Amino acid sequence: MITDDQDGPFHDLDAFVALPRVEGLRLAPDGDRLVVEVATPGRENKGYVRALWEVDPAGVRPARQLTRSDEGESVAAFTPGGDLLFISSRPQPGVAADDDKPPASLWVQPAGGGDARVVASPPGGVRGVVVSADGTVVLGSNVMPSAAAPDEDKGVRDERKKAGVSAILHEEYPVRYWDHDLGPHRTRLLIADAGAGYELRDLTGHAGLALDDNSVWDLTPDGRTVVTMWTVAEPEGSQRQTLVAIDVATGERRDLVGDAGHDYGYPRVSPDGTQVAFIAERRSTQEDPGDSWVAVIPLAGGVFRALTDRWDRAPGQLRWTPDGTTLITMADDHGRTPLWRIDVASGDVTRITADNGAYSSFEVAPDGRSVFAVRAAVDSPPAPVRVSLDGEITVLPGPGPADLRVPGQLTEVTAAAADGTPLRAWLVLPATAGPASPAPLLLWVHGGPQSSWSGWTWRWNPWIAVAQGYAVLLPDPALSTGYGTNFIRRGWGDWGGTPFTDLMTITDAAEARPDIDDSRTAAMGGSFGGYMANWIAGHTDRFKAIVTHASLWALEPFAGTTDASFYWVREMTDEMTIANSPHRFADNITTPMLVIHGDKDYRVPIGEGLRLWWSLMSRQSKADEPTPHKFLYFPDENHWILKPGNAKVWYATVLAFLAHHVRGDDWQRPHLLG
Repeated sequence: MITDDQDGPFHDLDAFVALPRVEGLRLAPDGDRLVVEVATPGRENKGYVRALWEVDPAGVRPARQLTRSDEGESVAAFTPGGDLLFISSRPQPGVAADDDKPPASLWVQPAGGGDARVVASPPGGVRGVVVSADGTVVLGSNVMPSAAAPDEDKGVRDERKKAGVSAILHEEYPVRYWDHDLGPHRTRLLIADAGAGYELRDLTGHAGLALDDNSVWDLTPDGRTVVTMWTVAEPEGSQRQTLVAIDVATGERRDLVGDAGHDYGYPRVSPDGTQVAFIAERRSTQEDPGDSWVAVIPLAGGVFRALTDRWDRAPGQLRWTPDGTTLITMADDHGRTPLWRIDVASGDVTRITADNGAYSSFEVAPDGRSVFAVRAAVDSPPAPVRVSLDGEITVLPGPGPADLRVPGQLTEVTAAAADGTPLRAWLVLPATAGPASPAPLLLWVHGGPQSSWSGWTWRWNPWIAVAQGYAVLLPDPALSTGYGTNFIRRGWGDWGGTPFTDLMTITDAAEARPDIDDSRTAAMGGSFGGYMANWIAGHTDRFKAIVTHASLWALEPFAGTTDASFYWVREMTDEMTIANSPHRFADNITTPMLVIHGDKDYRVPIGEGLRLWWSLMSRQSKADEPTPHKFLYFPDENHWILKPGNAKVWYATVLAFLAHHVRGDDWQRPHLLG
């Protein structure tokens, strides 16, 4: 719904950060229960806390809250009998608290009602819970390398704590991931038999980084075999993803698929237990951005069969229909992320959803006639829906506000690039924008770089800016997903070339509209979008202000200090980094810049933000004149600003900076910044 309601949450940052955020979704085996995660601000606004809510799959009853705790819960799985398994680090009843935060434990809430209880609490926590049709449970847990079994892990940890040791000795790469250190513990797969009281048994033993933070696994229906991603080290600090099958009874492991030219991941075992569907990815090189497709392989082993190698889209999550004839996936497509079905026999792909939605976290109903998913869109926050396989969408009564209204309207802008390639962008407009009252324009560049403005975003929500009277342009330039491999190839190894000219071309098209004020514009971006913001700053003075968040400034040091250098150096050759590094054009910058960075950002390390800030400050020729630039620094945030209080400050500072430079208002320092 659209409104210019001055009392809505987009005009009030406190109300905005308090909005409930629907996330993960799980469906019971019989299809009668649907559970979603809902995140809301925790105590003292120090973070978001997730609770579990039950949603009526039939769409009749209102949603009801199932769990409440200060620590929060995340949905794990359902047992064959319908009991709900969830993960939480909340205190266990009857267990004395110590100085340490309890580990993330596995809890069960009986289907028939009653209190939840802990069924597994390994010292290294729990993640990736999968349950087979026979009730076998497989989960991941971090275990210290010297522990021979899970029950020895606590003793090793206690000894380390008593000795006051925090050091980590690394013998393999990588050492960090997004916002946390890797090690000294490593993930192992543990097996639990629900019928035997969920007693844990180590299935893999110490396997180094074979089971990394990205690893996903699945169980055969009979619970006899685990199929999992398995990371293999390569020369020169690299690694690749393979698939292996592990016998649950013996722990014997055998390779399913793996080779030096590809990565294989996200396995899903067929309902009859005979096949494994997965995503195959041709690895990128200096000249080639790579490609990905869905494939299947017999569980017994053999040659895999590519299903969607002729489909020019990048598939995401996979789910089988109960009869094993069809796979459901999602994939970006022209600024949307529809659901698609894949015929397993022919490989034919058919689009299911025809709307503007971006679908995620989906499950197939046991009758195979519909899919339950979380749906979002640029103008619609995530909400649970039921989608029939012929595309009919039913919004289910969820825990979020049913009448949330965005303060404007959504349209599209199109243009043709210099090479003739069609370009498009979403344009978010205030309700008041028109020829008599044209709106100032904000160009927002997405991260990735292989990504798309295809759905709702809480961290970079355009409606916050629209509520202040700005129009927001959300373009998909070269390197974006949803337009085919050649569209990515146009910008591969040439970040400052075609992506930049695409952005300027689509901005020209937006500025030509009578409802846009082309004399008052600004550019913004985070991550790769921050890179582009920095590049724009050094290559044009057309914008009144530039906001750059978690940005790449000097490509050569970034390539060696990010958390997954082995991936980036495939594209970032010496020649590429020299030609495309924004820091080389610092002398050209005349536009006021707001630099934003978090100290815990390991994907784009803080050194990038510090070096950019020094480049700007060291070029200030007069000490007695205030700098037009500003640096918003978050000591306790990472690549994303996640804490509700910090999110408010982020929005407030960005809006104040834009108001000063785009609208000409006096500078008003956000009061929470002192």
